[in-house]
Amino acid sequence: MAEIVKEKYSGGTFIKSREEEWLEFLSDHPRYALTGRLDALRSHDYSILDQQGHTYLDFTGAGLYGRRQIEAHSHFLLHNVLGNPHSSNPTSQAMTDLVEKVRLSVLDFVHADPKEYVCIFTQNASGALKLIGESFPFEEGSQYLLTYDNHNSVNGIREFARARGAKINYLPIELPEMRINGEELVSRLSSINNSTANLFAYPAQSNFSGVQHSLEWIAKAQKLGWSVLLDAAAFLPTNELDLSLVHPDFVVCSFYKLFGYPTGVGALIARREALAALKRPWFAGGTITVASVKSDRYYLHLGSEGFEDGTLNFLSLPSVEFGLNHIRELGYTMIHERVMDLTDWLIHKLSGLRHASGLPLIKIYGPLETLHRGATLAMNFFDQEGHFIDHKKIELAANNQKISIRTGCFCNPGDGELALGFTENELTACFSSKQRMEYEDFRRCLDDKSTGAVRISLGLISNFADVYKIVSLCTDFLNKSHLEI
Repeated sequence: MAEIVKEKYSGGTFIKSREEEWLEFLSDHPRYALTGRLDALRSHDYSILDQQGHTYLDFTGAGLYGRRQIEAHSHFLLHNVLGNPHSSNPTSQAMTDLVEKVRLSVLDFVHADPKEYVCIFTQNASGALKLIGESFPFEEGSQYLLTYDNHNSVNGIREFARARGAKINYLPIELPEMRINGEELVSRLSSINNSTANLFAYPAQSNFSGVQHSLEWIAKAQKLGWSVLLDAAAFLPTNELDLSLVHPDFVVCSFYKLFGYPTGVGALIARREALAALKRPWFAGGTITVASVKSDRYYLHLGSEGFEDGTLNFLSLPSVEFGLNHIRELGYTMIHERVMDLTDWLIHKLSGLRHASGLPLIKIYGPLETLHRGATLAMNFFDQEGHFIDHKKIELAANNQKISIRTGCFCNPGDGELALGFTENELTACFSSKQRMEYEDFRRCLDDKSTGAVRISLGLISNFADVYKIVSLCTDFLNKSHLEI
């Protein structure tokens, strides 16, 4: 932390040298010192970041893989002969055994009893969600209830529900904290037709605002007769999920979000009872025990295999266990402590930046404290007169300094529409203006409003230098007009 950076004046707030800010940070966050092992990990397994001068702040977009993960997987492949698991020859059987071993490892990672849950491997979390959508027994009178802040892949299930005559209901988010009103939640959950199958879906953590919703909703909804889908994709990278304490019917995740590698592998973790109620609309290679052309019949596998279409990405599956062990070795307590201390500092510094006019430079969407939130911050920038600064310009400035952030709506239109103040009439008018619309067309349709935000997200190897660098970049936008920028 020896690098000294000149103080930057920000309309009444000084951004001190990195050394001075670092010492104040440690004073305010004494437990951060207990996470020093992650600094050693970064210098060894993730040294390429500093070697190439990268500042990576897009962990909700994707985790980063470490050197030892890749070395372990490479060594494994070089010392084993493995075949397609859909057979019983020696190489296939070896792979089959490994697949089952990884399934149990995934269940163990989230403390799920194999007698209660099964692990189904999918391409990603979106693939897992599509399996639920196409197979859930929606019908006339059914209800699909979901929060506004769901990812688009959860929103997409509504099209399966609508096609079968189910009713789609959204639970609104309340500004400025972007949380759910508890009374409204109870009211919506109580409005259920128990003679049909009903599904309630929400994220454990919003990938837009970072808000973490209560896992107590799961049991409350189930008691009233709902099946519950929990999207854990943004939650699991820095938070432990214990399925021995809460028992959602379905949980989805993507492993690259947790530890960067492999991509192309996710999981649907489903209660056996809930899985048995799903009705697949087709069958494929690997999903059946027997199929006939002449008799026009087939029998699906019971359990996970009946939902794994075709051949699994089987050579990547061993690397899932290497990644899980990577997280196990570090422990969620250390990871969570680090990212939330850094998030607390970021919230304080970013929300305190003001122009000489007295107006804030940045508006953070969602909670301005670390209680019940994750290490994901969505925000927009405003000039000295209060005009939006195009988020693409913020991204360009970050790119020029090799800082990786993310801009847009993050596949979370509900949070974005509420945070940015879009009205239903405005959106309906835009969607009615063209038969097809690209993102730039949408931006022009809402010309005087921001159509996205800037997102900064932290992960297990984030450090103080990373967050200091992004705050320092932000001060470059102080006391300027959006036209000048």
